[in-house]
Amino acid sequence: MLNFEEFGMKAIQWLERSKMSATIPLVGIAMLVQVAWAQAATIDSISFSALPGDRFEIRLGFEGQVVEPVGYTVESPARIVLDFEGTDSGLAEKKYPLSFDNAQSAVVLSAGDRTRMIVNLNSSAPYEITMSEDGLVLLVGDSGSLNGASQGNESGIGAASSANDNTIVVDHSQNTIEDIDFSRGEEGQGIVSIAMANSETPVDVSREGSIIILSFYRADLPERLDRKLDVVDFATPIKSIDSKSDGNITTVTIEALGAYDYLAYQADNQYVVNVQPLTEEELAENKAKFEFTGEKLSLNFQDIEVRSVLQLIADFTGLNLVASDTVTGSITLRLENVPWDQALEIVLKAKGLDKRQQGNVLMVAPAVEIAEQERLLVEANKQLIELAPLVTDFVRVRYADARELFDLFNVKENQGGGGGGSSDDRNATSSILSSRGTAIVDERTNTIILTDVQEKIDEFRVLIEKIDTPIRQVEIEARIVTATLNYRKEIGTRWGISGIRRPGDDTLAFAGTRQAQKANGVIDAFTIDSDEIDVDDLGNVTINNEHDLTLAETLAVDLGASERFGSFSLGLLKDNTMLDLELSAMENDGFGEIVARPKLITGDKQEATIKSGTEIPYQTGTSSGETDLEFREAVLKLEVTPQITPDNRIIMDLRINQDTVGQIVPTSEGGSEPSIDVTEIETQVLVGDGQTLVLGGIFQSDELSVVQKVPILGDIPYIGRLFRNNLKQDSKREILIFVTPKIVNDLLLDQ
Repeated sequence: MLNFEEFGMKAIQWLERSKMSATIPLVGIAMLVQVAWAQAATIDSISFSALPGDRFEIRLGFEGQVVEPVGYTVESPARIVLDFEGTDSGLAEKKYPLSFDNAQSAVVLSAGDRTRMIVNLNSSAPYEITMSEDGLVLLVGDSGSLNGASQGNESGIGAASSANDNTIVVDHSQNTIEDIDFSRGEEGQGIVSIAMANSETPVDVSREGSIIILSFYRADLPERLDRKLDVVDFATPIKSIDSKSDGNITTVTIEALGAYDYLAYQADNQYVVNVQPLTEEELAENKAKFEFTGEKLSLNFQDIEVRSVLQLIADFTGLNLVASDTVTGSITLRLENVPWDQALEIVLKAKGLDKRQQGNVLMVAPAVEIAEQERLLVEANKQLIELAPLVTDFVRVRYADARELFDLFNVKENQGGGGGGSSDDRNATSSILSSRGTAIVDERTNTIILTDVQEKIDEFRVLIEKIDTPIRQVEIEARIVTATLNYRKEIGTRWGISGIRRPGDDTLAFAGTRQAQKANGVIDAFTIDSDEIDVDDLGNVTINNEHDLTLAETLAVDLGASERFGSFSLGLLKDNTMLDLELSAMENDGFGEIVARPKLITGDKQEATIKSGTEIPYQTGTSSGETDLEFREAVLKLEVTPQITPDNRIIMDLRINQDTVGQIVPTSEGGSEPSIDVTEIETQVLVGDGQTLVLGGIFQSDELSVVQKVPILGDIPYIGRLFRNNLKQDSKREILIFVTPKIVNDLLLDQ
C-alpha cells in the first residue's frame, strides 16, 4: 500500500511521461490525488470492549485517512449500520460474535469501493461515533454523555463539535414533540403519527403484551400534548394513547385490544406506528411460526448418521435418548439458528421416524413401529379390562339430575334400575363404561350406582366432576310503562217548552213531549188560569194541585253536555206557557302512568315464567242447549330463557304479555265471551350484564270531533249554536317495554 507522498510522486512522474503536465492544472492534480487517496483507505483492525452501564464500544483501525461513515438504524431486527465510502476491508474475518448484553454480532462486508459494518443488537439503542487520526470508535448504549444517538432513518452523524476534537455529535437542543395525531385506516387499522421537530431524535420502540411503548430520548413534550386520548370508539385495535414526559425522555404508550401486529417507521420528521388487527388466518400463521420454542442451535453436517444427530440433540437439550435398533441411515443437513425441537422434527420427518417423550426420556423409532406398539398396547389394555374384576361404586350427583345424566350418556342400565336401554341401541357415548359395565339410577338419592372395572369407574367419576357443576344464575327484570293522556271538551243546549191555548171553543196544547199532555185524558192537565200552576224549587210543575209535569217532559231540544261541569238555565212562565233554556259545558284533562315490573331469577338456559292477573269466567253455549263455564286469562306475564355467553353477555328468548279485559261479546251459541286487549312482545336479544335495553314501544293516538244539531235550526248563524252540541276528544296511549338482565354473583349465592 502506497502512502501519500509515494502516490503523489508517482502521479507526477506519470503526468510528466505522458506530457500532460502542461495542460492539467495543479488543482486537478490535487483532486486526482485526493480521490485516489480516499479510495485507498482500508480498515485493517477491529476490537471490542465492554463499558459500564450496559454499554460497549467497537474500535476500527484505518490504514490511510479515516473515512466519515453514513449511519442509520433498523428497528426490527434491531441493528446499527455504518457505510464507509471509498473504503476497503482488510480484516481476516467477516463476522465477529459478541458477548455483550445488548449485542449479538458484528459483520463487516466490503463490495466495490464501499465497506459496511452491521452491529446486530437485541434491542434498539442509541450510539455515538468518535473519529481520530488513528481510527474510529463506535459507542453503543445510553448514558449521560451520549449525545449522538439516533434512531431514525436518517444518519445519526452530525457536524464536529469543535475544530480540535473529531467527536461527531448531534445537537438535541431543538428536540421537541410537535404533535400527536390518530387516524383510522381504510382496513380498520389504527395509525398514530408523531411529529418531531428534529428528525434525528433517538426513538426506542418496545412491545409489552397489549402495550406498545415509544421512548423519545432527550425530547421535550409540550404541556398541551401531555394527555391521554381514548380512541376506542373508532373501531381500531388501539384503545388509548397516553403521552407523558419524565425528565429528558418522552414516552408515548399505545394500548391495544385483541390480536394485533404493528409496524413502526419514520419518514422525515414523522414517526408512524401502524397497528393492524389480525385475521384468523394470520393468527394461525403466527401460531405456526412460534410452534417451536426450544433453544436455538446450528447443525451443519455432510452425510452424518441419523443416530449421531439424535445424540447431538440429546446432548444439547440434556434429555435421555432411547433409539430403536431400526433407526439407521445417514442425513445431510445445514440448519442455522433453529430451535432444537424444530430441528428434531425435521430430522424425524426426513427419515420417517417418530418420537415419544416421557419425562426427560426421549424415545425414537420408525413411525410404523411406534404405531404398531401403541396398537398392541391398546389391545392389551382391552384384554385387561375384560379380565379385570368388576367393582360396584356409588357416584353421588350434587347439582345435576342423575336421570338426565344417565340419559345423556345413554349408558347401559341394569334391569333393576328400570327404563335402561339394551347394548344394541347404545351410541358412541356408551364407551364411558366397558361392555361388562352396568348402571342403576337411584332417583331418591340422586345417585348413579355403577358396576364395572375400576379404571372405567374412575374415568366416569372424573367426567361427572367436570360436568356436575352449579349453573350460573340470571336475574331478569322487565318494566312495562303505560302512559295515557286524555282531553275532552263538550258544550250543548237543552230547550224545554209547554203551554196551552183556547182559541174559541178549541183547546190547543203544546209541549216538548206527549207525556206533558197526559193529564185527565188529553187536555185536562192544563188550565187557563196560571195561578193554578205551581213550580217547586226543583223545577217540577204541579197543575190543578193534582198532576206533576217534570222539565224532562217539556224538552223540545236535548243537546246538553253528557257530563256537566258547568251549566246555566233560564226559564219563562207566562200566559199558560212555560219556556226553559239550559246551557251546559264540560272540559277535562287526564294523565295516567302505569308501571309494571315483573322480576325473576333463573338458571343459564333454563326457561322461567312469572305472571299475575285475573282469570275471567264466562258462560258458553253447547250444541245440546246447555251452558258451560270457562275461563280466560288477562294477566301480566314474563317468560324468558337466558343464555350466558363466554364474554359475560346474555342472550334471551323473551315473551312479555300485558293483557286487560275488553268488552263482553255474545257468541253464536247464545253465550257470551270477554274480549282481551293484548299487549305482547316476543323476541331474542343480546344484552350486556346489567345493561338496560328498550325492547319496543307502541304509541296510539285517537282524535274525535262530533257535532250534533237540530236540522235547519242548527245551521242558522249565531242562533244555531243554541241548537248544537259540540264534542272534541283526544286520547294518547304509549307503551314502552324495558328489560335488564344481571348475572348473579356466585359469591352471593355461597353466603
